Amino acid sequence: MKGSPFFWILMIVFVSFSCIRQPVSEKELNENWQFSQAGEKDSHKATVPGVVHTDLLVNKLIDDPFFSLNELELQWIGETDWEYKTTFFADEELLKNEHIEIVFTGLDTYAEVFLNGKPVLKADNMFRKWTVDCKGKLKTGNNELTVKFYSPLKVDSLKASKLPYSFPDSRAFTRKAPYQYGWDWGPRFITMGIWKPVYLRTWRDARIENIRIVQDSVTSDAAYYTSYFEIESSLEQDGFISVIDDDFNEIINKERVRFEKGTKEYPVTFYVDNPKLWWTNGLGKQNLYHFRFLMQANNSIDRKYKRIGVRTLKLVQQPDSIGESFYFQLNGVPVFIKGANYIPQDNFPSRVTARHYSKVIKSAVDANMNMLRVWGGGIYEKDLFYNLCDEKGILVWQDFMFACNMYPGDSAFLNNVEQEAEEQVKRIQYHPSLALWCGNNESDEGWHNWGWQKSLRYTKQDSVEVWSSYLNLFEKILPDVVQEYSPGIAYIPSSPRIGWGHKKAMYEGDMHYWGVWWGEEPFEIYEKKVGRFMSEYGFQGFPDVKTLRACLDSSDINLNSKALRNHNKHPRGMEIIDTYMKREYKTPDNFERYNYISQLIQAHGVTKAIEAHRRAKPYCMGTLYWQLNDCWPVISWSGVDYYNRWKALHYFVREAYKPLLISFEKENDSLHVFIVSDEQKEYQATLELKLEDFAGTKLWSKNIPVNIPKNSSKIYYEVKVSGLTKEMNRQNIVLSAKVILKELTLADKNFYFALPKDLELPSSLITKSIKRSPTGYQIIIATDKLAKNVFLSIDDEGFFSDNYFDILPGENKIIEFKTNKTIENFESRLKIMTLKEID
Repeated sequence: MKGSPFFWILMIVFVSFSCIRQPVSEKELNENWQFSQAGEKDSHKATVPGVVHTDLLVNKLIDDPFFSLNELELQWIGETDWEYKTTFFADEELLKNEHIEIVFTGLDTYAEVFLNGKPVLKADNMFRKWTVDCKGKLKTGNNELTVKFYSPLKVDSLKASKLPYSFPDSRAFTRKAPYQYGWDWGPRFITMGIWKPVYLRTWRDARIENIRIVQDSVTSDAAYYTSYFEIESSLEQDGFISVIDDDFNEIINKERVRFEKGTKEYPVTFYVDNPKLWWTNGLGKQNLYHFRFLMQANNSIDRKYKRIGVRTLKLVQQPDSIGESFYFQLNGVPVFIKGANYIPQDNFPSRVTARHYSKVIKSAVDANMNMLRVWGGGIYEKDLFYNLCDEKGILVWQDFMFACNMYPGDSAFLNNVEQEAEEQVKRIQYHPSLALWCGNNESDEGWHNWGWQKSLRYTKQDSVEVWSSYLNLFEKILPDVVQEYSPGIAYIPSSPRIGWGHKKAMYEGDMHYWGVWWGEEPFEIYEKKVGRFMSEYGFQGFPDVKTLRACLDSSDINLNSKALRNHNKHPRGMEIIDTYMKREYKTPDNFERYNYISQLIQAHGVTKAIEAHRRAKPYCMGTLYWQLNDCWPVISWSGVDYYNRWKALHYFVREAYKPLLISFEKENDSLHVFIVSDEQKEYQATLELKLEDFAGTKLWSKNIPVNIPKNSSKIYYEVKVSGLTKEMNRQNIVLSAKVILKELTLADKNFYFALPKDLELPSSLITKSIKRSPTGYQIIIATDKLAKNVFLSIDDEGFFSDNYFDILPGENKIIEFKTNKTIENFESRLKIMTLKEID
């Protein structure tokens, strides 16, 4: 057969047919961009992707927007229209393509696009992709592409003037990241620009627009999926679509289909044999499978690559004897959620690099988190963010981008939002890390509890219209999109379900509790206000002093500085920090020590809440504090600051989120010792309790054999404080607890019988020995008497493996300072501060 003429004729036909299949081509248009203020002749070099603020900064036309009070001087930028322009070359070969398109993956926000002087597109949504058909509009040689941006403030004002009522905030009209208008932790920078890549795309008669993957069923033998090839075809034609296992380069399924003209989804089933399950951080491995999705048409070939994780995941909301549950079940296991709320990493998100993403997700993983909530006042994150969450076992609670507002109900706005939702849901839906879709942040609570209708003087008709628009958007349009394109992933209309001022909020749904901070209630209230799932609560703390030095003149590093106070966006932030500090700690008059105490008060308060939530398991099954990170250098609720420096909070959270936790609960004269386990195995261990004074004199001890069930929370010891500490000075004693298994410490915790400000802390002799290590420097610290909240710092970059910790007499603490360079005079430059120094 191989030697016959017929064989070679077949081979020639096959090769010829294969050769004419042209792949989709994409070339990024990121060169030769210039920008200018609308109406001005002078233009300057622009970076795409980017925004006007960063382009002005690079060209030294403005000072650093984050420095000092510069924010206040730069508001004109957002009030101004801007123009971006480039030229690109098109040769005759390019012009022969059947389809030539310019694809803008992100335009911020109101934009008009011109190609060779002719209008080709109007855009009005930062969160959508925009495609321009260029066939017949390009010429051989240089082509001019112009994008004009119009101030969202002007557009907002115009739209607001056409309604008989007002919304809580005029940013409601614009599909743009709400936080860029300012928030109580972020500055106001109204950005404009080509904030995501722009491509020149060519193709022949068919291409893949998207691949959607739906998990149909999972058993121990196999996981079954349906992939949906979204194909755009310029004609009705036959073709092939294939699913290929990229780990083994094996075709799993290949089907011949009839492509219709236009865009349509075509299903292809596939499966994974003997699947290894995907687990969250702390529960198991993040097993991932790699697939290639191939389309072949008469003259075109295209492919997409996806990774999937095999898991079952559902949000369980069922009536019970208390109210209604709210917990996530992963692979049949109820998971206690430990995490934080995540905001965009920069006010100018186009400059957030892969390194930034890697660092922030690593910080979450290292703090034993298993979920991040992508908050609804920011942006839908890059694919890289979700990929990292897949790899590291971080579940994603995904808000749609609506927050603290009511929204228009006209068809143009709703159609725009529906397309936005479809694009984003299709893009994100296949990730194993995706756990929940949520319609908005606090809009429902604001409507029912914040007095909007009264303060905005709504008539009855106004209220009916605004609330009807709300219901249409969040209880019809968005859930319908999720159901169609992301079946199997739960949707809730708003977070929280019920405002924290209502008793019912304690018994069902998720809860935002802001009685602490906004209500200035004591931290102890956290132990009483525990709902079924705590999705917001928090407290502010200062960032690292180095962070403040990067954004302030040295003369402004004082508590009364206008520049410093501009870097706390809460209207009463500084005063509230001071109020709580005076309740719990001695208030220092030295700035660096005040900074140190502010971090301790933040860490103390938030971890008190976390421990109360974990002790309440399984009544409460999740805790997400506000917030993980910052978008600029600021005094805020974050645990990790803008430069990814850990505050005391993040070190404390890492301990509070460990799989095995010892937690003390004091009720009147009773002291309860809890052990909380998120482990999926039991432990037969020993609970060691020791009472000693700050000089190390043992006053009492007890060893208790304990059986710790998997996934549990239980009291293992109870004692009357009056009896335990009889005739003792409670301001000079500490109760330490450890869970010991075969001489290995699985968990430990200290309990003090007085507020930090009332402790009679001794002057301790702290010794340290330092040597080089493969990752930087190893520091061994010891003390003759209690050293409380030991804080290590150095005027150089690096990371301390632990900080703000207690050392009891007779114990050693080994710390790694991680750095990739040699630091001269490291030992003499290493500073140690303790709580005693505040006396």
